[in-house]
Amino acid sequence: MIRLKLNSIIIFTVILSINIWAQKASGLGSIPYDAFKTPEYCGTSCHTDFYQQWKQSMMSQAYTHHWDEIEYFELAIPHAEKDEKVAEVREGCNGCHAPLSYLAGDVPPPRPSENSRANEAVSCDVCHSITGFEGDIPYNFNYIMSPGKTKYSSRIGEVTSPAHEIVKSDLHSSGDFCGICHNEKSPFGIWVKSTQIEWREGPYSKEGVQCQDCHMPKAAAKTATMGVEYPDTKLHLFHGAHDNGKIKGTIELRIHPDIREVEPGETVKFTVALFNQKTGHKFPTGSVEDRIVWLHVEATDSDGNTFHLPVDKKGFDGEEYTISADVLAYQDMGIAKDIPDFKGVQRDGVPFGDRIFRMPYFDPQGRMTIQQWNTASLGVDYRIGPRETKVETFTFNIPFEAAPGKMTVKAVLNYQKLVTPVGEFLNVPEDELEIVKVNEHITDINIYD
Repeated sequence: MIRLKLNSIIIFTVILSINIWAQKASGLGSIPYDAFKTPEYCGTSCHTDFYQQWKQSMMSQAYTHHWDEIEYFELAIPHAEKDEKVAEVREGCNGCHAPLSYLAGDVPPPRPSENSRANEAVSCDVCHSITGFEGDIPYNFNYIMSPGKTKYSSRIGEVTSPAHEIVKSDLHSSGDFCGICHNEKSPFGIWVKSTQIEWREGPYSKEGVQCQDCHMPKAAAKTATMGVEYPDTKLHLFHGAHDNGKIKGTIELRIHPDIREVEPGETVKFTVALFNQKTGHKFPTGSVEDRIVWLHVEATDSDGNTFHLPVDKKGFDGEEYTISADVLAYQDMGIAKDIPDFKGVQRDGVPFGDRIFRMPYFDPQGRMTIQQWNTASLGVDYRIGPRETKVETFTFNIPFEAAPGKMTVKAVLNYQKLVTPVGEFLNVPEDELEIVKVNEHITDINIYD
């Protein structure tokens, strides 16, 4: 009888603890590390395929990824310690990048080299312990977390799991689930990440296409090794902005001249149409302060001489931030780096005159920044929306030194996860600065003698 009472008390305490965790939702230090199973626990015997897919994704590297480590430890933390307005980012970055660490109150977490549980990043048990989010809009890790024996999933399988119970969650099939971390407001109340909002306001959400349909594509597969094969299993690939295969071909582009036969000294206008046929949100999206997409147009004559064509200006407000120029930016990095009166680094790192598809972020002093936590305002949004076509023109006066014959003109759209001058200043590994060719198209004209 005493043992039964004791067991009842233990069970009641466990249930009460779980309920307290759920009620505290995203509270710093509200849930201990040991409330969550490790990814290896989930992936070594049961969910082996999902585990290996996840392990190759940025979900598993959200804390250990080299640029994230540099940005957090060399910029965010030092800045937070010097400026009370942005002090919350010292803890808050971990709400999405190292949620176990945040929930356990282990912030800042140990460096990735110390191999703590923060390295598990966005793990299996994190996502499958989320039961909802606080408020009306998912953003800034406002998840409600309830770790334990029950896991929440978009499907209840036909085979009973020996390790846990499963509760079907409509949230796990909705883009709202993704918005919990893929929407973010800065301490100044500015939307610095709005991928899920862009999707919600775009054409795909209105047609019922969810984020998971593209980033967790369905295929015939098992959800667990001992389970049955389903024709519509959601693969745990999570491929996105760091996956070259996802980036390539995102934008279709075509270039054509207004005339084909010209003489040196004559003017030709080339038109480039860029169509976003692949993303359910804007391109680029996510960490827009870091990423750069630019259109480069170059002509090559029959002797192999090349000529760079700058884009024609359209005259809209803020356009100067969408055309590469010889200007400096990112001066607020000097706060974290203890460099008084830091002059900044080159803003774009791409050929001057190229069209850039971006949305600039500005710090409280009105200077362009790559530090989303220090963003007090936004500039013109000149990204390419879902199913949007942007048209750019390039007016080219044929040089007298151009060789007669066929001249080919190539338009290339490039993508970079981080602008080169910033990466070089912070000694970011070169692979983060890789230039990915999104697409290209070639046309030609004929130059008479």
